Amino acid sequence: MTRRYYPAVLERGAKGALGLWFPDFPDAVAAGASNEAVMQRGEEVLRRAVEKHAERDLPLPAATSIEAIVLPKNCPFVAFVVIGVDPPDASERVNVYLPRSLIARIDSRAAELGMSRSSFFGLAATTALEAFGAGHGFSAIAAWWSGRSEAEKTAMLQHPIARKRLGG
Repeated sequence: MTRRYYPAVLERGAKGALGLWFPDFPDAVAAGASNEAVMQRGEEVLRRAVEKHAERDLPLPAATSIEAIVLPKNCPFVAFVVIGVDPPDASERVNVYLPRSLIARIDSRAAELGMSRSSFFGLAATTALEAFGAGHGFSAIAAWWSGRSEAEKTAMLQHPIARKRLGG
């Protein structure tokens, strides 16, 4: 999805602290002691707000024009800023067949990390793609693996040596 840009209001708080809020995401608020800190936190809260919309299957709001922003009375306004965010990729449901013992281990580790099973699979797949990218011999492994039936693959994953290497 194309990078989106949202306006934010930068204001000065008590004791010189800076605050940043997004008219299009009322719960997205950041604070910091310096311009750099508040802008970095602003990027983080905007990214989380966009992710929450995606998780709830809500469309992202259109960015409000700076001219249309109405400042609250007595707002200690400093400046309007515009912050960019890359919306997350749309998710797609897939069915995966794995040994139950492996799923149990995945669920356990995901829980330890505070992740869902789907998030863990996404992390694992991304890590594998980066680790076994071009130049790492992955294409030979993939070609060999793709020539196996689902039954063979399941049996291989359940083999004692594979289980030991997989930590099972």
